[in-house]
Amino acid sequence: LMAVVPLLLASVAVALLVAQRTHVHADLNLAAVQPVLMAARRAELQSRINLARSAIAHLVRDGMPDAAAQQQALQILRRLEFGHDGYFFVFDFSGQVLLYPRQALLQGSNLMDLQDSRGQFPVREMLAQARTGGGYVELEWRRPSSGRMEPKLGYVEPVAGWEWVLGTGTYVDEPERARRRVSEATEAAVADTLWRVGAVAVLCTLAVVIVATLINMEGERRADAKLRAMARQIVMTQEDERARVARELHDGVSQSLVSVKYVLESGIVRGDVTQTLHTGVQRLRDVLVELRRIAHGLRPALLDDLGLSHALEHLGREWSQRSGVVLTLSCEALPHEPPEAVSIALFRIAQEALGNIEAHALAPHARLALWRVGQGLVMEIQDDGRGFDSDAVQRSPRHGLGLTHMRERVESLGGRFVLSSGGQGTLVRAEFDAEALS
Repeated sequence: LMAVVPLLLASVAVALLVAQRTHVHADLNLAAVQPVLMAARRAELQSRINLARSAIAHLVRDGMPDAAAQQQALQILRRLEFGHDGYFFVFDFSGQVLLYPRQALLQGSNLMDLQDSRGQFPVREMLAQARTGGGYVELEWRRPSSGRMEPKLGYVEPVAGWEWVLGTGTYVDEPERARRRVSEATEAAVADTLWRVGAVAVLCTLAVVIVATLINMEGERRADAKLRAMARQIVMTQEDERARVARELHDGVSQSLVSVKYVLESGIVRGDVTQTLHTGVQRLRDVLVELRRIAHGLRPALLDDLGLSHALEHLGREWSQRSGVVLTLSCEALPHEPPEAVSIALFRIAQEALGNIEAHALAPHARLALWRVGQGLVMEIQDDGRGFDSDAVQRSPRHGLGLTHMRERVESLGGRFVLSSGGQGTLVRAEFDAEALS
């Protein structure tokens, strides 16, 4: 520190001095450049007027009747345009519009009394300038591309013998944009100079920064690995507990209820039962159905016996029958089952997403799809319901918990979770690449 700090302080002082002097010189340069830019713009306007005058000069000198020659001249000038907002206009000395290409509705109008926001009469000013032989006029005019009134520099001159005023113009923000480009170039030069000065000081501390960064990155990598392993262990612990509960429900309570059902049914066969026994049997059947549903929800046997694709199809069919939502299933058969943690995560996400559709989406249709992408795996659940503000829901501690759990399940296993929702419905997508499935 004793070696680096004085060097850094000196480098900062030099950099500040260089930046301050450079900005001073830049301001002086801009002050000198601005008149040059305006002079170039004025010369450009005059050259355009010369071009327009040359284009119709043969008609002005020709012996054609004035009306026919003037119409032909207007057609020529109408086709002469440049840039987004460049055009030629023609007035007569009474203020009537003879040519205004960008606003055809003004054709034939008299704009002598047109007043701008500054209280001035731009057409009168242009006609007055033309009567003196022509020249530049600063005015305010409507810009065709934006429709707004903006400051403009115009150039007008009379067409001898025709009582015409021929003109063109440029909006003054164009020189302003050129000034900004010069300013930006100066700022870039200042930044480059500061970078070169700073590089001298940076080289002295680069080794320390690199070592500190490597140590920090290694610590973060190890901490992140530990957090992922801990999250994975928590999820697996939860799944082990759910599997245990499922086995107890299936092997204990379910078997007992089955035996009761057989006893009641045997009583019905012997004929010594009442309507109460019939009702009891029916209720026991309902309990068995519910117990089987709970057992499948806790740990579906199909996930262990037939694999992820069939488990998702079974889940989807049961959900569609219960909810009444038309569900399209597209679960590709997998040549190799993904790791158990990934299978469980995808199954739980499908359960949660389908439950959300049934409870909140009011969707008539939904889609559940599972397919391979190279060596990776993708699952999507989509509906055409009313959607929601996904950012607001995920920020809410009361309403975004399910979505947060989905994201944590996927990301803790090295996958990518995507959620989008709007007026066209909601899409939940979980992606695992080959590395996450290894």
